[in-house]
Amino acid sequence: MLVCFWSPKGGSGTSVLAAAAALVLAREGPVRIADVAGDIPAVLGLATDPDQGLRDWMCAGPEAPTDALERLSSDVGNGLTLLPAGTGEVAAAAPEAGAALAVALRADPRPTVVDVGVLGGHPQHALHALVEVADASVIVVRGCYLALRRAVHVDLTMRASGAVFVDEAGRSLGSRDVANVLGVPILATVGLRASTARAVDAGVLPARLPDSLARPARELLQRIGCLNREEAA
Repeated sequence: MLVCFWSPKGGSGTSVLAAAAALVLAREGPVRIADVAGDIPAVLGLATDPDQGLRDWMCAGPEAPTDALERLSSDVGNGLTLLPAGTGEVAAAAPEAGAALAVALRADPRPTVVDVGVLGGHPQHALHALVEVADASVIVVRGCYLALRRAVHVDLTMRASGAVFVDEAGRSLGSRDVANVLGVPILATVGLRASTARAVDAGVLPARLPDSLARPARELLQRIGCLNREEAA
């Protein structure tokens, strides 16, 4: 199964949510996390960012060999494999390359979580094609007027599986407002917690995934069919 996490605006916590979902899935078996945004090595506390990755694969075109993806991957422990972002300019990649990447990732028996990062309103884009072919598309959004305004202009919003609402103190918009504006269900609500920030800042998220992050990750995975109810309990 291929699950894409994306946001209409940066700073929403998309990479942290994608990493949390992958870590929760890895408790049940081997999982891959595909990094397109480029932040996953830092979120997982890895020492280096690999030079070659998925951006480079997409820039090579839709005929790029699928076996190259396995050569790009690295084992980060605890059943989790990383497909890094690399340094290619993804804006230069053809939409067909994004679709080809999605097909290649779906063909693997392991579930794959993709950190797409920010998805803008340009439908002829490799990242749009990647999300469109995925089995599930999850929007990560705060109660921010600007983020919601951008989201309604993304053609994939209405076709998303749902959204994760990042609950931030002081915001006037709540989860119901977000669901009404986006027209998709709220799959889970994640409260901003100091424990999450500490785990990420210290590079120990894989070893010390806070329950305040693991619980909503399990909930959204269960709701999109990645975990059954017994596994999500």
